[in-house]
Amino acid sequence: MTEAPETPQDPPPYFRAHVFVCCNRRPDGHRRGSCAARGSEALRDYMKVRTKELGLKGVRVNQSGCLDRCEFGPALVIYPEGVWYSPKTREDVDAILQAHLVEGGRAPDLMLTERDVPPPKA
Repeated sequence: MTEAPETPQDPPPYFRAHVFVCCNRRPDGHRRGSCAARGSEALRDYMKVRTKELGLKGVRVNQSGCLDRCEFGPALVIYPEGVWYSPKTREDVDAILQAHLVEGGRAPDLMLTERDVPPPKA
């Protein structure tokens, strides 16, 4: 019996969670709108500050380009779980941080799911 070749182990992740906040900006009047036009940049900035204030180690809040959930923006996704949210206020950001990143659960009222589909094209 021959032994299988040794497989190198993946290194541990550098961050325990990545939060990607869409900050894409489309021209005013675009039929799909954009997350930036709905306030995502300010919410991202707030989330970065709150993450530090809460002492959340290993959590990185990043700006992203279009996440293709424009109609529901502002949109964000948290990896490695791949859970989507649509915060509209600072209070929503606080709820997401507390439920998802502090407690390890979810903020179901703020989640985007597979049921959230864009309206038909006109």
